[in-house]
Amino acid sequence: MITVNGLTKSYRMGEAEVRALKDVSFDIQANEFVAIMGPSGSGKSTLMNIIGCLDRPSSGSYCLNGHEVAELDDDALSAVRNRDIGFVFQSFHLLPRLSALDNVLLPLRFARPPAGDETHAKALLERVGLDTHMDHRPNQLSGGQRQRVAIARALVNRPAILLADEPTGALDSKTSMEIMKLFSELHRGGQTIILVTHEEEVAAYAQRIIRMRDGEVVKIDVRGE
Repeated sequence: MITVNGLTKSYRMGEAEVRALKDVSFDIQANEFVAIMGPSGSGKSTLMNIIGCLDRPSSGSYCLNGHEVAELDDDALSAVRNRDIGFVFQSFHLLPRLSALDNVLLPLRFARPPAGDETHAKALLERVGLDTHMDHRPNQLSGGQRQRVAIARALVNRPAILLADEPTGALDSKTSMEIMKLFSELHRGGQTIILVTHEEEVAAYAQRIIRMRDGEVVKIDVRGE
């Protein structure tokens, strides 16, 4: 599904060049649950942005479903982001004036053709445990409930890949574990999940942990080994 080979990413900061990623290579197969882990500044969020087609590498290859992403134009990249990849962020990014249901329905307005409808959106909210909160606005929901809405929204277009960038970062420990159990349930249902975190307790839910430091992959751990 995903093949990353020799990926590098450099930024200019004044006259200095900063290499955020250095010769990163790995594969991720369909239906895997993979955590990308590292301290602040390790390059994990930069890598996530490239995997999510939100940024382009400076060099190297990123193939998604057999297609070289560097060869896609902006319209094609936008279609991939909308159709193939679902995003979950630390800060939820819900629209405050919309209900939980309307927030989940929002991506369907931009999908051509839509991958679901209101019945599908309601089923997703039921799946994440919010069947009695569909009409609630974000300010009427707890942090964990808002993240559940965000997860349902990320799934509404039936993406092949779910990308989660520090999804428990704004939650207390109990709620964090509830959200991670939900990710585990989604994975058992066949969802491919790639999760960025700096927390060992969160990464432990994944099948593999890609450990990064200073822009490089330093180790890949397989759960149970």
